[in-house]
Amino acid sequence: MSEDIIKKYGLSITDSRKIILALFQKEGKAMAQSDIERKTKTSLDRVTVYRTLNTFLEKGIIHQIPTTDNLQLYALCGDSCGAGNHDDNHVHFECEQCESITCIDEVVVPIVKLPKGFEPRKSSMLVKGLCVKCK
Repeated sequence: MSEDIIKKYGLSITDSRKIILALFQKEGKAMAQSDIERKTKTSLDRVTVYRTLNTFLEKGIIHQIPTTDNLQLYALCGDSCGAGNHDDNHVHFECEQCESITCIDEVVVPIVKLPKGFEPRKSSMLVKGLCVKCK
């Protein structure tokens, strides 16, 4: 399955891409680069993880989720994303107990009507509470 996604975005199939994409699919939640490095440390080095994440970002396979502590998290994009076109207008849920962040694709961030002269470019919404596992 990960090979199909890599091919869909016109990338060469490499072991590092397959490993990192499979990890995103398995985890099903947002991860920091350090999480990915820790979980793949026996097979991938830091530079390879960094380059692979950047390639996936550029192609629209993953998107970044900024956090309040300035940590960048990464999560899989939906089918509507592509190179230079991230359609990640969905809610992110942060569990207050296990601190995981999950994309809630079924819930769209509401449109905010801004005063005249303001031009929105991107919006995000973070909801905090308890995830299914911690509830």
